[in-house]
Parts: sequence; structure tokens; C-alpha cells
Amino acid sequence: MHCPEGGDGTVIEDNYIENPEFALECINKVVKAAIKNDLYVIIDWHTYYPHKEEAKKFFGMMAEKYGKYPHVIYEIYNEPMKDTWEEVKEYAREVIGEIRKHDPDNVILVGNPNFDQRLDLVAESPLEGYENIIYTLHFYAATHSDELRNRAQAAWEKGIPIFVSECAGMEASGDGPLNVEEWQRWIDWMEAHKISWVNWSISDKNETCSMILPRASKKGGWTEELIKPYGRMVREFVRKYNEGIYK
Repeated sequence: MHCPEGGDGTVIEDNYIENPEFALECINKVVKAAIKNDLYVIIDWHTYYPHKEEAKKFFGMMAEKYGKYPHVIYEIYNEPMKDTWEEVKEYAREVIGEIRKHDPDNVILVGNPNFDQRLDLVAESPLEGYENIIYTLHFYAATHSDELRNRAQAAWEKGIPIFVSECAGMEASGDGPLNVEEWQRWIDWMEAHKISWVNWSISDKNETCSMILPRASKKGGWTEELIKPYGRMVREFVRKYNEGIYK
């Protein structure tokens, strides 16, 4: 759980680097609650810049504490922005090494350049010598369509495992109108390839991608009128594609 900078480089308060005690208190609550409720939980180093030494310390700590639980997935670099794939690979080797000291087998998600959109580079030179490594893809349906999907398809055909750890139906800004038709094309593609996907985001900001209204309780139990249109659509997708699991 880490978010040191916004997209414009501004510092976001109470992140792990600026306030580690507070950030760890937050993430420990979430991870423990997920384990208690038998849910998967992604521990995500949510940044555009690597902060490698801090990441190594953080993930080593998380793996030592939670690595015995099969619920835990590690996302070691959310969206590389300026790093080359070779730089991301070197970073990944070091962070993965720290995780595997304590956790030999839980899934590790590895990002790639240009906001997790260069799986073609991954396919040309994937990490070698590791197990349970999956590469991430991010898309926003009103911005990304056939070009990115075709690139991902080509990587898939070369044997690259893919996990869509962030996606949504609007523009890449997280705002603007939904493109429901293109969003459905992406979902059809992911379901056809049995690729796991995570929608962004359960939040109450004034933007299209935030799923709930500000007056919604942080404890959940939201009624229909507290969930924004995008959130209601995500909920229906989750129910549709997990029939028999969610009621």
C-alpha cells in the first residue's frame, strides 16, 4: 500500500514513505480483514516511480508477516511510467528476492512500461527462473481499445501470463463518459482467456470511476441510491461472471 506521488508529481500525504506507521496501520487492517473473510487481497506498491530500497524493505516485511496465507498477492510496482523494461526487470528481481525469502509460492504481479501497457516488451524478454509470476495490464475502455488489446493478445499467444490489476469503462483520466460497448469487448476478451480483472475504484471522489457517493458509510452496506451508475454496472458484471459465488 503505497502512493507517494500523484500523476503530476505532487506528494500525497500519509503514504508509506512519508508516514509509514499510519500506512502500515491501514494496510494491516485491510489484509487481516481479507484473510478473516477468506478473500484474496493485493498488496500494491502504488506508484509511478520505483523507490526500490523502500519497496524491498516493505515487501520483505509483508511477506514475513503474511506469506503463510494463500490469500495474499503482491503487486510490486503498480504503473512504471518512465522506466525501461530492463530497469523494471532489475527492480523486480531484487524485490522478488526479498519476498521469496519468506514466501516461496504466493503470486507476484509485475508491472511494465507506459502504465502497464507494454506486454510486447515483456514477451520479447520475460523474467526467467521464477514461478508464480504474472504480468499486469491496465486499460480504460474509453481510451484504450483494439491496439492495446491486440498487443496483449500477441503477448498471451507467446505464453505470457496476464493479470488485469486495474481497469475501468471510462477515459484513462478516470473521468469522462463510459464506453460500455468497448468495456464489454475487453471483458469478453478477458473472460475468453480466463484472465483475472480488477475494476478501479471503490471511492467517493467526484469522478466517473469512483463507485460510491460521499455520504456512503465506510462500513459498507450501501443501498442502491448510494452506488453511482458505474459502481452498479461493476457490481452486475461481478455477479454475472461469478455466478454461484456472489448472491
